[in-house]
Formats: sequence, C-alpha cells, structure tokens
Amino acid sequence: MVEEGAPGVALVRDTCSVYVLRNGREGVAIDFGSGLVLDRLDALGLDRVTDVLLTHHHRDQTQGLRRAAEHGARIWAPPEEAELVADVDRHWQSRPIDRDYDLSEDRFSLREQVEIAGTVAEYRRTAFGGFEIEALPTPGHTIGSVTYLVEVQGRTVAFTGDLVHEGGRLWSLAATQWTYSGVEGLAATIESAYVLARRRPDVLLPSHGPAIDDPPRALDDLQRRLLELIELRVGAPSGLAERLEHPFDAVTPHLLRNRVSFANSHVLISEDGAALLFDFGYDACPWQRPLLWTIDVLKEQYGVRRVEAAITTHYHDDHVAGLNLLRDVEGTQVWSPANVAPVLEEPHRYDLPCLWPDPIPVDRVLDLGVPFRWHEHELTAYAFPGHTLYAAAIAFEADGRRVLATGDQYGLDGIRGMLNYQYRNRFARRDFVQTGELLAELAPDLVVSGHWLPRAVDRSLVEQLQLDAGRLAALHDELLPEEGLGEVGFAARIEPYRCTVAAGGELHIEVTVRNPLARAARATVRLALPEGFSAPAAEHEVELTAHGEAVVQLALRAAEEPARRQRIAADITVGGLRFGEQAEALVDVT
Repeated sequence: MVEEGAPGVALVRDTCSVYVLRNGREGVAIDFGSGLVLDRLDALGLDRVTDVLLTHHHRDQTQGLRRAAEHGARIWAPPEEAELVADVDRHWQSRPIDRDYDLSEDRFSLREQVEIAGTVAEYRRTAFGGFEIEALPTPGHTIGSVTYLVEVQGRTVAFTGDLVHEGGRLWSLAATQWTYSGVEGLAATIESAYVLARRRPDVLLPSHGPAIDDPPRALDDLQRRLLELIELRVGAPSGLAERLEHPFDAVTPHLLRNRVSFANSHVLISEDGAALLFDFGYDACPWQRPLLWTIDVLKEQYGVRRVEAAITTHYHDDHVAGLNLLRDVEGTQVWSPANVAPVLEEPHRYDLPCLWPDPIPVDRVLDLGVPFRWHEHELTAYAFPGHTLYAAAIAFEADGRRVLATGDQYGLDGIRGMLNYQYRNRFARRDFVQTGELLAELAPDLVVSGHWLPRAVDRSLVEQLQLDAGRLAALHDELLPEEGLGEVGFAARIEPYRCTVAAGGELHIEVTVRNPLARAARATVRLALPEGFSAPAAEHEVELTAHGEAVVQLALRAAEEPARRQRIAADITVGGLRFGEQAEALVDVT
C-alpha cells in the first residue's frame, strides 16, 4: 500500500517509514527498510529508484539495501556512519563485546556490508533525482544521524529519521544512551531539536509514526522534557538550554569564547565584521562531532559577515576536528604555526595521541616569532612546548588588552597544579621553563585557553608558573637516571607511523634513534619485519653524540599478499647495550 506522507511525498510503510520523492518515472527514497518500496513501483508510478538517502545506519532503515544495490540505486550514507554501511564487516570483527561500556546501538547495523555511492554533504544542498536536498546533522538517536531538508510544493519538508516522534516524543530513549551512565545522546537530541527548529520546517516526516504538522511545538516539547530528564541523571551538563540560546561569552567586546565547544574556540571580530577563530573542534553536546550551528548564531547575534580564517594552537582533535568542514561550507582558511602545520597535513606520519584522522590542508603557515597582520590586528605565533611539542601561543591585542591564546598549556582554574603535560605528546622537562620565560617577556593582560575560563595575568601568576616549571624540571632530574630513556621513554621512533603500500611495493621509513647514554656511542638499528617483507640490509649503524639523535632512512619491500596493520619494528643497540624493539610502525598492504 502506498500512502501520502505529506503533499508531494509518497510513503511506503515498511520496517520504517520509507518516503519517496517522485520526479517523472524516477524516485528518490529516504531510508529503505526491507526494500518493500521496490515491490510498490507500479503503485508509485515509477520505473526505478535512482537514489537512497539514509538518515542513519540502523537495520530498520537499511536491512534491504542489498536489494537497492541490485536494483541499481545509488546509496548515500551520513558521513559519520558510512563505515557502518560500507565497511560493517570489519566493525563486526572488532566491536568489543566483553567488558563492554559502549552502549551506542551500533550493533543494530547491517549484518553484511553494502557498497555505497558516497556520503551526503552536510550543511550543503545537493541535487538528487531533480531535488535540491540539504543534509543537516542531527545527532541524538545515533551519533551520525542526519535530517534531510527539501522544498516540496512550496513547503519545507524535514525527513528526521528517529530524531523525534509525534507529540514531542522519542521512538527510542534507549538509543540516546551512548555511554555507560552517560547523557551525551540526550544532550545531542536537545541540541539537534533546537537547531532544526531554527530552520523553521513546515512538516516533519519521522521514520516511525505520523507526520508532525506543528514542528515548533513538537520540537519544543521534546527539548523541555529531555532537559528535565537529563537534570535527574548523574553527569548532567549544567545550563544547557541557556547555552544553546547564547553560545558565546564576550571576553572583550571584539573577542568571544564559544561556550558550547568541547575545547574552547575563541573568535576575534574585526571592525568590518570579519571573524578569525582560534581553534575549532568538537561541539560539546554531541560529543566527538564537529558541528557548525554556532557559526549561524555568530552571524545573527554579532554581525559577522564571514569567517575568514582559523588559527590552530596545536594539533589535538578537540581543537581541529571542525576545520575541514568549516573550509568546505564557509570557505574558511586554515592558518597554522610552522611547528604545528606538518602534523595537521600528515597525521598518519606521527605516533601521537589525539590525532584527527583526516589530513587538514594548511592555507598559510605562520612563521614563529614573526608578526603578521589580519585587518586592524597584529598577531604573532610563538613556539609553546609543554602540553605538546607541536604547540604555539598566539599573541594579539583585543580592545586595548594584550591577549595570549595558549591552547591547553596551563590549567588555569586553580593556584597550583597548573602545568598540563603528557609524555606521549613529546614533553621535555624544561618546556615549561621556556614558556614561563616567554610569558614573563610578553606580559599579557589576559590568557585564553582550551578548557578553562579566561584568566587575568598578574605578576604573582607568572611567578607561580615559573616556580612550578623550575620544580617540575628539577623533579625530573631527581627521578630519572642520567643514562636512560628520559621523558620520552623510548630510544627510537619510526615515521611514518602508519602507511599504505601496494602488495610487493616499496616503502620508505625514517628511524629516529636517540642515545640514552651520557657519552658518544655507536647505535645499531636492526629491522624486525613481518613475514614476506624484505629490506636490502638487515642492520644500520650511526654515530650519536651524548644524548643526541640521528635519523636513519630505510627502504623496505612489502609482502605480496594484502594484509592490514602489519607491524615493523626497530631493534636498537647503543654503545653495546641492547634496548630491544623500541619502535614500531603499522603498514596496510593493499
């Protein structure tokens, strides 16, 4: 049976509601259920379905996709959930089952993967079967859920998946609990309902239940009930509703702090309405997803006409996750200090925590210590190691106040314990001594940071930071032997850490070997290779100064059979002392 979901939209009731947009004898399906729509083509007046747009990956939306593929339809998935359709076999192999604290309903996925044509472009209108359709991220029911917005017969129709049910309800509350005792999915649903309401759709077409002809009331009721529900749980975020309405705090009249980003993103606004961002990562409500709705608020509430560029303080994913999306949608350029840019552009080269997996092209590399102009402002990037080796502080003036953007260097919500360092970020014991000296030299009035409120800087704060930095270095001197692996903890590293090579192909690596000894010594680097790999020479020697480093460049040949994450290692001997396999790298053979 074929029904009318809304004027101009056909509905086939299946394991979910499958909506069809018709253009002549061809149609576009929103979700696919078990594939029953293909048995209703005559009743729909169609010869074929050209495209299937998925709101999310759950089986009630997707279990018939193999039929769609055999029919010749192009299948389009939300960007965050493409792997749960096209690469779900690997998910089933790797998904933890024992000691499982991940409550997201990713097991409600296809049993067998289906090839997709691609992913939908979020925040942009794309032509499908003669219709201009916008994919709006609306996480909540799942992390990657989207809503599709399209004009049909002069009305804005929103295909909402399982974001909302009639009467401001939810088809599944259980689906919104992504983590054990967590409230992330509830908070994401509240935010998504708020963002969708701002688009003012005329009708909502959910995956289950009837059409919703009063979207403002349904979305408002949903938000109100979920806010009350979330406040009753442990770990509830405070002030969520108020932060949605007013996501920015004014640090100064022309410098704002984004209060709903997981890591603080700051905005400098020029006199002519241009905006310069300092970092741009995840949205705080739907954890682990970059979203752009605050950019719309920035334009509406603060008169910003364009977001021209974003400057990175360091490479961590919570500070950079949204940069590629921001570039694609807003045309924003990425500017990065010279010591940070290489990690953004080649993340797989580095064995570092908190990497964003996709390369981020850098439009402008900022020379360290060299001032540059942006509109009426002069800014300077300085090397700022400590939290990570690959970090910079950005100095500028806003409304007569000297400001220093320091990323995650200092935890500025207390008096002691402010030094935020992680050994795997390649911390060195005198990093904070160096940056403390720079802080004293620059003498900012105000420090803005990644996870703390802006803090006024006075002499006592600088002196305390310098005292703590000195003691931190001294304690490392006292705790670590003079001859040993030091703060790094290893005598070697391999770059690139991850790479892909064709079966039987050649790859090149660099082994950086360091001398743990307080005397000059000869180091031997011996490769340990997986079965089928080969190298022209088994061992390589290099002379090292006391506690010095050197780089050995090596060529390898991969095995002839495809395999994932083959491990190669560097076995290190220095000055006759055997340290063993101190570094590894991962190779995908295709």
